Amino acid sequence: MNIPSNKHYWTEKEKKNVLDALARGQLSGDGYYTERVSALIEENFGAGKALMTTSGTHALEMAAMLIGLEPGDEVIMPSFTFSSTANAVLLNEGKPVFVEIKPEDLNADPNDIERKITEKTKAIIPVHYAGVGCDMDRIMAIALKHNLRVIEDAAQGVNGKYRGKYLGTIADFGCYSFHGTKNYSCGEGGALLVNQEDTQTIKKAEVIRQKGTDRWLFLRGDVNKYNWIDTGSSYSPSDLLMAVLLAQLENMQEITEKRKAVYKVYRHAFEPYERQGVLKIMQIPQECEPNYHIFWVRFNTQEMRDFVLKELNRKGIAASFHYLPLHSSPMGKKMGYKPCDLPVTEKAAKCLLRLPLYPGMTEAELHYVIQSVAEVIGAL
Repeated sequence: MNIPSNKHYWTEKEKKNVLDALARGQLSGDGYYTERVSALIEENFGAGKALMTTSGTHALEMAAMLIGLEPGDEVIMPSFTFSSTANAVLLNEGKPVFVEIKPEDLNADPNDIERKITEKTKAIIPVHYAGVGCDMDRIMAIALKHNLRVIEDAAQGVNGKYRGKYLGTIADFGCYSFHGTKNYSCGEGGALLVNQEDTQTIKKAEVIRQKGTDRWLFLRGDVNKYNWIDTGSSYSPSDLLMAVLLAQLENMQEITEKRKAVYKVYRHAFEPYERQGVLKIMQIPQECEPNYHIFWVRFNTQEMRDFVLKELNRKGIAASFHYLPLHSSPMGKKMGYKPCDLPVTEKAAKCLLRLPLYPGMTEAELHYVIQSVAEVIGAL
């Protein structure tokens, strides 16, 4: 049996919406479906303003532009994240400052965040790993104390909650991804959430997103032409992609419940191994309601993890590790970091194993994964 790491969950709505978008004739950005998706996110999640983008990466880049980074400004973030988080800062002449993660949920450690703050610190980018919220109470309190901006990297966190608030809506800005690997996908896509009441910030975001022009006024019919008024780029996605995404978001709760069901089966199956001291299961803090993006476990050593990973792959199960820490990457070394600088992050990366998780996973597929894990762990 071959079990992929992820599988899309489509309904008939996606096809119906795409055909409708084709019939409407506007395939470029900011058409009928883009407006509907933005409205859904704003209404369902309570976001101030949702601006659809071509990727989560572009949402992060826009947020970095909006906080007005200047050369040498420092932005604190975990090393255990994708390169887009750091690149958004580097592209705006800022300096990423990497912090440790907490071993129980692999989210940024607020204690280390506070330790790393200097007079050059401008912002914090918490990353909601696996769709589980960071300790946003602590992070927002630290930001308030030091007068810092906060950008939530909620690429994996769409539809997850922290103390009843949707991830991405808690800080100044939130960044979503709708990449093919995410819970709700249109292949490529993202969103920037502007959670401030400052209309000037929203206007600036609109200009950046529309290639530095006031085209959004033209699209709304407020003006009969538009002009180049500032710097920006092309960040608006095709309406075809938004047609797919609308169907996904309208089916969001069903997708989440199906993912949750798989997570619960895994958790029940792996608890005996945790009691035996073979591994640690990911922890979900009481104040968090995740979107069940990932199920991960952490073995005691890299050798154990590598053995289990290799054997599961040999059995046709697409288990995998995850991020290689940014601080120990070639780029991180160029920035002056050494492999031993963040030991908790490094151990987590070396010992973590992700298991296939997708809605529509059959009982037979789940049984095969769990039985295969039992066989492999029994051979350790």
